[in-house]
Amino acid sequence: MSEKLEAVLSKEPRRGVQYGITIIIVLILLASSMPALGGADITAKGFEMGRNILGGILTPDTSLLFGLGDSGVAYLILQTIAIAFLGTLVGAIIAVPLSFISATNIVPRPVVIITRFIIMAIRTVPSLVYGLMFIRVTGPGPFAGVMTLAIVSIGMISKLFIETIEDLDSGILESLDAFGSTLFQKIRYGILPQLGTDFISILVYRFDMNLREATILGLVGAGGIGAPMIFALSAYHWHQVGAILIGLFILVFVVEILSDKLRQKILHG
Repeated sequence: MSEKLEAVLSKEPRRGVQYGITIIIVLILLASSMPALGGADITAKGFEMGRNILGGILTPDTSLLFGLGDSGVAYLILQTIAIAFLGTLVGAIIAVPLSFISATNIVPRPVVIITRFIIMAIRTVPSLVYGLMFIRVTGPGPFAGVMTLAIVSIGMISKLFIETIEDLDSGILESLDAFGSTLFQKIRYGILPQLGTDFISILVYRFDMNLREATILGLVGAGGIGAPMIFALSAYHWHQVGAILIGLFILVFVVEILSDKLRQKILHG
């Protein structure tokens, strides 16, 4: 038995050289990244500002945190949720046809190359850039946030949808081809029944991401809870910042739990 074990171990590939090269590359990257830390210059004023921020978070503005008006945290959170939901919905509506005409097992390769180039171009631009562009076109407000999240969502949703479509059971599609089914019939009867749960799970995940994106987009005036937060930060109203951050924490915490439970329910029944 020991001889067989030694024979098996002797055949195990020697990865010492690979590990050594990997360690050297990591050390080189760390050394080249050190200048990025050289600009840190925390003064006494910086420490005082940090204490003020921490104090504002620990003693939030309760009138803002529990207020029910248009400027209250509850209303701003609902507006952020609405922006994220509509952005995800519009993005999904556009992403679904793009995904089907970008899957190699559905359409010819020339069409796939063109549509995937479009999707890649959409994904290249950061969300803040889209937000600034839409603010110039539509003006600041929630609508700019919805359109920005819709465009940003197209790239990620399309990519994940394409991967899911290309992992389909090809036998079902071949059977439909044998019956002379059209492209629409293949999608309706051979693809959608297999993809329903995966698609919903991807959309729930994207909605979770869009909630955070909606908060960031508010910083450039695209609606949601981010705009009041940047105003409070600019005015050094740390108690208001604390109230908004507590509202954001509660929102993200609740959505995280609900989205995880929903995905588990969808995937496992």
